Amino acid sequence: MSGNNKGFRVFSNIIMILLSFISIMPLVLFIISSITRESVINQFGYSFFPREIDFTAYRYLFKSISTILNAYGMTIIVAGTGTIANLFLTVTLGYMLSKRDLPGRNFLSFFVFFTMLFNCGMIPSYIIWSQVFHVTDTVWGLILPNLMLSAFNVILIRTYFSTNVPQEIVDAAEVDACSQIRMLGAIYMPLSKPIIATLSLFSVLAYWNDWINGLYYIVTKKELYTIQNVLNSLQNNADYLKQYVNSSGLGAYAKDIPSLSFRMALAVMSVAPILIIFPFFQKSFVRGIVIGGVKG
Repeated sequence: MSGNNKGFRVFSNIIMILLSFISIMPLVLFIISSITRESVINQFGYSFFPREIDFTAYRYLFKSISTILNAYGMTIIVAGTGTIANLFLTVTLGYMLSKRDLPGRNFLSFFVFFTMLFNCGMIPSYIIWSQVFHVTDTVWGLILPNLMLSAFNVILIRTYFSTNVPQEIVDAAEVDACSQIRMLGAIYMPLSKPIIATLSLFSVLAYWNDWINGLYYIVTKKELYTIQNVLNSLQNNADYLKQYVNSSGLGAYAKDIPSLSFRMALAVMSVAPILIIFPFFQKSFVRGIVIGGVKG
């Protein structure tokens, strides 16, 4: 039996190493492609072994370094504020739905779940946010629409609260006349650090990768652009420059204007901060997903 277990562990480790390698390959590819000469990519395609290393894409990118740094600052502000608000709404609603004696609990849970299947659509949402709440050209246009609350996260934390907070502790707190607010802060929150870290990472990633809100709600105040909007704008400028050179009869020079390599450099700039912070959340992330999603 022990021999079988050892063989299974070896087999499992080999499979996980292969899967990890497959997962890392795209990351390595776009990093290498970002430092490959544009003409080489056009001629030979993307490769893990660049024929000619060139940093033109990054030189073009760093010409707008002040704009990029400002966008990083805006992204941090938006992601930080949005994540705190998201956690507050998610945790409080999930806590309420985890109470088995809550009147109308099943209906409220269904109502939350229903929003995962159907929503009003982009046009009604845009009309409401822009004409009713007037978030256009404000930082709230980057925070409030679409990302403030996730039904999936609510269900995840409700399940975690229901299955991983001992009912005996809750009953003892109720006997001591502990208020609901204090119970949430003193009992549920300390016992739910893995799922809270997981939801924090979900929210940070959602705000970090969001560019739709900036596209729709930031019209004139470009200084409010987050990093995704700025990188998208730089990409459009690079594509326009290449098209202009081609249309001007200077196609021979267009092959060296960074476009494909520039896209990869943009991807590196976009994901680098996330790659840096993810290892600090990884342990809690895995534990929170497994415990919060499997039980109940």
